[in-house]
Amino acid sequence: MALYDALRELPLEVESYALERLEQAVSSEFTRVTTVIRLLGGGEEGVGEDVTYTAEDHPPPDELPLAGSHTIDSYSSLLEGLELFTEEPGMAASRDYRRWAFESAALDLGLRQAGRPLASAVGREPAPVRFVVSMGLGDPPSTETVRGWLEHYPGLRFKLDPRSSWTEELVAELVELDCIDVLDLKGQYEGTVVDQPPDPRLYRLLVESFPDALVEDPALTDETRAILEPHAHRVTWDAIIHSVEDIEGLPWEPRSINIKPSRFGSLQRLCATYDYCEQKGIEPYGGGQFELGPGRGQIQYLASLFHPDAPNDVAPGAYNLQEPRPGLSTSPLEPTPEPTGFQWSGVTIAGDV
Repeated sequence: MALYDALRELPLEVESYALERLEQAVSSEFTRVTTVIRLLGGGEEGVGEDVTYTAEDHPPPDELPLAGSHTIDSYSSLLEGLELFTEEPGMAASRDYRRWAFESAALDLGLRQAGRPLASAVGREPAPVRFVVSMGLGDPPSTETVRGWLEHYPGLRFKLDPRSSWTEELVAELVELDCIDVLDLKGQYEGTVVDQPPDPRLYRLLVESFPDALVEDPALTDETRAILEPHAHRVTWDAIIHSVEDIEGLPWEPRSINIKPSRFGSLQRLCATYDYCEQKGIEPYGGGQFELGPGRGQIQYLASLFHPDAPNDVAPGAYNLQEPRPGLSTSPLEPTPEPTGFQWSGVTIAGDV
């Protein structure tokens, strides 16, 4: 049975919805803004989180015609025909991010109205979630922050964003620390602050120095392809994955893939991708979008059901704040699904639980 078939006919009664702005200052240059979607009906509330990165694109419209009797599938079809932005968004990907916020809120509400948790609806048991901490090493790059986190949590694992400024000496320090699971090359981004152009020197240094790490989102040129081809079994992808068709179009058949639910927009596309990975023996791992509220718990919930023992980039939100601190939840996270719906208990703004 296809995964989406277990959810598509779930009845859904929508009476209204409300919006809640969340924001958190990350640095003097960047304040993260998200919007919580609160979908109301039948005495229940379902939530989702719009992770659109451009602050000026928040909030979503507050008068969308969502009220009525639906199924999860018919509600999704309704969203397909609605304009979810009052103006053209700053990033094209934001359309999927916002769509997922409304779809995940509907899934949460429909399950609550049915008195069921997501786990039983899809026939899976939540398992402890292994996570990695995702970060860059600054400018100029340094292992100081990594070492700071390891002082508090010696077994912590990392997903790092290499830059062309990385030196052989820096890489040697990281090799000695032996804590890297994923190297995110950011080569599939264009026009963003995190773009990293293809750098053959960097790519060669990384694949030779970290023979067991996943290599995510490289930029492919004749030079970089030649370097990466012998390591194709550990090349994985993120930014360009929005559907099964995107996976089928990759230059090498992947053994692993980063699944960020918000990139898929619709629940149907996300479910189809989980089905495809299972059929093809692809091992997915989860990814986050700097969620500030319930969206973080939802990606942890999905990881617990579909890929708990993977290098999931779903750490509690306080790990995003860069400054190492004690007292945070450690990997693996124990499952904390709520009795009904699509929510993880205890997740708050910044996620430091």
